Amino acid sequence: MRFAALATDYDGTLADEGIVSPAAIETLRRFRASGRRVILLTGRTFASLLEAFPCPDEFDIIVAENGATLYNPATKSERALTDAPPAKFVQALEQAGVYPLDIGRVVVATSESQKQKVLDVIQQLGLELHIVFNKGSLMVLPGGINKATGLQAALNELHLSRHNVAGIGDAENDHAFLAACEFSAAVSNALPTIKQRVHFVAHHKDGRGVSELCDGILSDDLRRERARFGQPILIGRGESGEDVTVDAYGVTLLAGSSGAGKSTLTTAFLEGLLAANYQFCAIDPEGDYELVGPLVLGKPHHVPAVSEILAALQQPEQSVIVNLLSLDLEERPAFFKGLCERLEDFRSKTGRPHSIIADEAHHLLGSKDLPESCLPKDHSGLMLITVKPERLPESLLKSAQLVIAAGDDPEKTLRSYCERVGIDPPTGIVAPRERGQCLGWRPGSPSAFVFTPVETQTTRIRHRRKYAEGELAPERSFYFRGPDGKLNLRAFNLITFLQLMEGVDDETWLFHLKNRDFSDWFRREIKDEDLARDAEQVEQSPDASPLESRARFRTLITTRYTLPA
Repeated sequence: MRFAALATDYDGTLADEGIVSPAAIETLRRFRASGRRVILLTGRTFASLLEAFPCPDEFDIIVAENGATLYNPATKSERALTDAPPAKFVQALEQAGVYPLDIGRVVVATSESQKQKVLDVIQQLGLELHIVFNKGSLMVLPGGINKATGLQAALNELHLSRHNVAGIGDAENDHAFLAACEFSAAVSNALPTIKQRVHFVAHHKDGRGVSELCDGILSDDLRRERARFGQPILIGRGESGEDVTVDAYGVTLLAGSSGAGKSTLTTAFLEGLLAANYQFCAIDPEGDYELVGPLVLGKPHHVPAVSEILAALQQPEQSVIVNLLSLDLEERPAFFKGLCERLEDFRSKTGRPHSIIADEAHHLLGSKDLPESCLPKDHSGLMLITVKPERLPESLLKSAQLVIAAGDDPEKTLRSYCERVGIDPPTGIVAPRERGQCLGWRPGSPSAFVFTPVETQTTRIRHRRKYAEGELAPERSFYFRGPDGKLNLRAFNLITFLQLMEGVDDETWLFHLKNRDFSDWFRREIKDEDLARDAEQVEQSPDASPLESRARFRTLITTRYTLPA
């Protein structure tokens, strides 16, 4: 299930002249019977709504007064989501002759024709209030309150994510909540400005338009509209600077040898999901992922319980990284099977987690004893990271919508994938020209593309710590040797580089400077293009003295890397 809830406006959307048809009510009942929820959002006060529609139990939550109050039919309780305007405001409106005047728990409503009088009173009293228009009527609310904030309060109550909501409306005051929904629709009688900004315009008006949307969700979760909605996650830039994105609900295969940068690319995807408020569950067999935000369950000597993982995912904003470092290799497929079965059941009720990321997928899914039925039914929202794609189920590989090949020979990886699933490879595969670049292909498209992964916040933090304080392998270290190779002073990080830089003789320093050895090392092994580019400017300076060039290098490094005292 992708869409676990419907959010609908009342007047002009669900209701025609304030009346909801029996057919529309029957559709709402069918929708809820599928396990989904219905949220009503209205500018009316709750009392006014009951006069027109005395059946609040047909909804799971009612957001009234344009986002200012919340009514829960299960508990039969109504609560204000913000403070009401001061009494002196209503008194001033009455004294100014504003009529009609409808006073709710929070909202103050009148006719649009009274706009100037209302504005004058707000200005005279110096109040932080805003005006919302709705097809000839005018509502006054505290700043920051609208149907979108009311929708979020309702979703918090129901433990749902906005990414699992389809919304439908018709008027000006519906803009905010429709923009917050994963999928937005308008009834055919909606205002033109609403129709222009939604994903879908129903063929019918009022309740029949709502039924049209509900039927589309019930039939295939709006799969036929898939290209129109969802927030793409940026993972890289193409050779012409174009964005390379991943669909949070798509199926992605990331393959390549160890050390090929798969973890960095996956981290970019995870950070993008977090930024867009998509929930994920990442299976991390080797403890490779250190992100700010997700809850990490599992330690080197503790295997997380599946119930512990599911409990954390109850909160829509909480993503989880499952660390399996303490679990033996042969035990991981069974653990993954049990987790996926529970996740599939959880998804059928909530539509979450939106993405499941399986690192070392050949270990998790390579077992012949693991039924593919434990995976999401349509494999939606699945990213598989592996060094051995040939060990994954063929049908799973065939479902990939994006294949990413990383490492030293990405063309071979991509061709092997095509051979494994029995399809022709793309024509004219162009090999990446720079280290760290990847090869991407969307099966069905005629050609593959080269892209550079985006740098991530997590990578930057780890990068600076690793290259400033860590220890590079001997073959990746810098060696101060001098013109005759008499020295062999190894700099295995930037701290030791600075220390040796200050101690070597001028002849050795100038030898490496003029050969541009420093910028080459920064680029190839420190992997800092900006530092390498700035170092080249110092190296190319014809009149830089040993003292001055050392000082400039010291500044270049210390301003980029926070070094320990």
